[in-house]
Amino acid sequence: MEFEMLASGYGLLEAPRVDDLGRLYFSDIPNGGVYRRNPGGNVETLIPKRKGVGGMIFNARGGLVLTGRGLIHWDEKTGKSRELFVAWGGKPVGMNDLTTDDHGSIYTGTINFDPLSSDQPIPGSLFRIDPPGRAVKLWDGIEVSNGLGFSPDRKHLYHSDSPTGAVWVYDVTHERGVKDRRIFARMPAGLPDGLAVDAQGGVWVAAFRAGEVVHFSKDGAVANRIKLPATMVTSLVFGGRDMRDLYVVTADNTDDPNRKGTIFRARADVPGLPVPKANF
Repeated sequence: MEFEMLASGYGLLEAPRVDDLGRLYFSDIPNGGVYRRNPGGNVETLIPKRKGVGGMIFNARGGLVLTGRGLIHWDEKTGKSRELFVAWGGKPVGMNDLTTDDHGSIYTGTINFDPLSSDQPIPGSLFRIDPPGRAVKLWDGIEVSNGLGFSPDRKHLYHSDSPTGAVWVYDVTHERGVKDRRIFARMPAGLPDGLAVDAQGGVWVAAFRAGEVVHFSKDGAVANRIKLPATMVTSLVFGGRDMRDLYVVTADNTDDPNRKGTIFRARADVPGLPVPKANF
């Protein structure tokens, strides 16, 4: 796979999503901001100051659902945000990556400390947030919650737990809960960050600190390791009319350090699996 560079000069990029018009949305974790790159190349600032957006999804009624300090819905028409889930047990919650199911519910993991600092890690939890904002705790003891994605048949949920060096998998119950968490695949190098699932059930994972994207087959075997000109590969997403455009975002650029956080794009042989919209 050959990657082209689309944009650069950012901090730690995260939460990429591609809409039906081929526009790429992404966030900058430390510097703040949610952005949109149009197919022609110009980049718009949608939300200028929101930091820590590790997860983003399109909403069926318009706008975006975003993580960070709580889960919010942002309305592009008004520019205003409303809170969906901001506290649990009387304490504020911070959330990272997310995905959605066919009911429009959000699955996301909490982050209880700053993973970019030297703070002592505090394990987080996996939640499901159902419209209009009812939260259900599904799992505890996740070290650093990152990428999430469902299998094509929706029977399994994949979850990057970064410090463990592994992508985990849960069985999805009829009640849309999860059970039997176990290791799906271990990273050959680096830490698992964002992930995306393809139409054949393969799982593509950003390898943070390893400068690559790892493609696992549906049985957890390494199918391919794709190198990029960046060490801090943070997330990825499929897009395009045929869902074969693979966008990868990073926190650095080893070809030219001055480019910093960079967006890359390549063509994949296998199309990605569309992620449903949220329904808030």
